[in-house]
Amino acid sequence: MAELLEIADELYGLPQEEFTPARDARAKELKAKKDLAAAVKKLKKPSVAAWVVNLFVRRESEQVEQVIAVGTALREAQEGMDGAELRALTKQRRQLTSAVTQQARSLAKDEGVKVTQAVADQVEATLTAAMLDPECARAVRSGLLVAALSSTGVDTVDVAAAVAVPEALGFAATPTAAEAPAPPDLHVVPGDEDARKREEAEAALAAAQETVDQAESALTEADQAVEELQARSLQLQSEIDELRRKLSELESSAEETDDELEEAEDAQGEAKAAHIAAVKTRDVAQKALDKLG
Repeated sequence: MAELLEIADELYGLPQEEFTPARDARAKELKAKKDLAAAVKKLKKPSVAAWVVNLFVRRESEQVEQVIAVGTALREAQEGMDGAELRALTKQRRQLTSAVTQQARSLAKDEGVKVTQAVADQVEATLTAAMLDPECARAVRSGLLVAALSSTGVDTVDVAAAVAVPEALGFAATPTAAEAPAPPDLHVVPGDEDARKREEAEAALAAAQETVDQAESALTEADQAVEELQARSLQLQSEIDELRRKLSELESSAEETDDELEEAEDAQGEAKAAHIAAVKTRDVAQKALDKLG
């Protein structure tokens, strides 16, 4: 089983479009080990959302661990909170997962994968589940997800169905690139209410700033795209106007040609009639000459 996990770790670290051919090729290489080859062949291709999370886990494993740790601390800290405090805590948790999701989208974009909002929502739901549920955290940490996760922190999640193999739970994905310096340690100190609230506020601010940075970057790209498309639109409109002018000229020429054709056909008809009459006259003259011998 250890060998299967190693193979799965390698396969689920590949670009999504390379997964199936690489999996099938590996299964063929292992044909001498029938059971292992069959297990490899059964490995499911990850959904786009699962692939994005797997990528993020491998590229930013320390940050993923930080997010999971914050989730654990917040679960412990929420005991005894009133409704208003719980709502504030939930908002801060969402800000954090939203910021991390934006980072995951950026990583995917660098790999040439455009993450739609629907997929981003699934990625964020999976990261939220990792914060709310320890078993979901184990599944995310494995880097062997095949499907997105969702949890309220109360319901039971079938995490085994969301990973490549049940043994993935407890497995840690192999990092695939050097990681950026980890963000400042985020933690909650039980019993120290002021310190806890300050750290939560700092985490929320950092998450909000990350979201602002991402939004500004997206806005810049959108502005550039609009400018380029506006210029293209003007160019196309100019070409359309020129084609319309040429079409108008061609339509005028066609009308003139139709008039000339009508006149030519009338002349043709008159010429045919004259030719027929001339032939008849000639034939009559020929017969008269023949009679004279």
